[in-house]
Amino acid sequence: MQSARDVLTPDTLSLLQAIAREGSFAAAARSLGLVPSALTYRVRQVEDALDALLFDRSSRQARLTAAGTELLREGARLLDEIDAVANRVRRVATGWEPQLTIAVDGLIERVTVMELTEAFFGQAPPTQLKLRDEILTGTLQALNLGQADLAIGVNVDMANSSSLNFRPLGSVEFIYVVAPHHPLAEVSGLLSDAHLRAHRAVAVADTVQRGDAATVGLFAGQEVLTVPSMQAKLDAQLRGLGAGAIPAPLARPFVSSGRLVEKKLDRPPRIYHVGYAWRGNSPGRALQWWLQQLESPATRAALLDRPRQPEALA
Repeated sequence: MQSARDVLTPDTLSLLQAIAREGSFAAAARSLGLVPSALTYRVRQVEDALDALLFDRSSRQARLTAAGTELLREGARLLDEIDAVANRVRRVATGWEPQLTIAVDGLIERVTVMELTEAFFGQAPPTQLKLRDEILTGTLQALNLGQADLAIGVNVDMANSSSLNFRPLGSVEFIYVVAPHHPLAEVSGLLSDAHLRAHRAVAVADTVQRGDAATVGLFAGQEVLTVPSMQAKLDAQLRGLGAGAIPAPLARPFVSSGRLVEKKLDRPPRIYHVGYAWRGNSPGRALQWWLQQLESPATRAALLDRPRQPEALA
């Protein structure tokens, strides 16, 4: 006796669909150009292999049993998947990757990323796109571990791998801000390290999976509220839950509206130099498209400099 794998072919699934659609073995045989006995024999092969009755033959009409209904439901899905795989293979043969994964650092403006994504899908690519949120060391590590094909917002000082391609994106200034009701808002003059150490800091967690996580601007013994994203850090500081440095484009609209107070520190300004990196020397058409967009100075500026409106967190 043949196995289920032997008999459940795309042709057989299509044959079963024809019987259900036509309502009888005879009508299905005519529509398929088969003699009824040949069609009946093939159905019996499937039923024997599955040890299940697929059609109720107690009347002239071929009515699906519960097992037959389930087989056709799953069979339709399998036929659709076969068609989809064939389409993907044909498209990949034209140079498009089946999937492109982009690691996006927390410094990068998400609105711009979504606008680029919208433009990408406007090309009707066959490529599946996956975006990953990463922070600090985790952004570059996603690329090094093969979990991403492109990383946007990589720290320039970390991009020292000869196996990666790297281009500068720009610089981001961080400014130290607190809520108006935070104790540090009332301190006059420059804030010293002692001032900062005495109050809770809000820090974004590094998404690194292997090795030590990076920390920036924290003091030993300082109380820290750790949050998962730059947006969460902004929200926490607006609520007065802590203090810390936030990218100027993100923080300044809230400073202008009075919802945050900018404080000057007794230390040099913090400037973060970032870029983008990718793996491989023969990028597919999807990665080529993204790299072409990143060559635009306007796109690079929008990824780093677009201010967030205070109403966004009202």
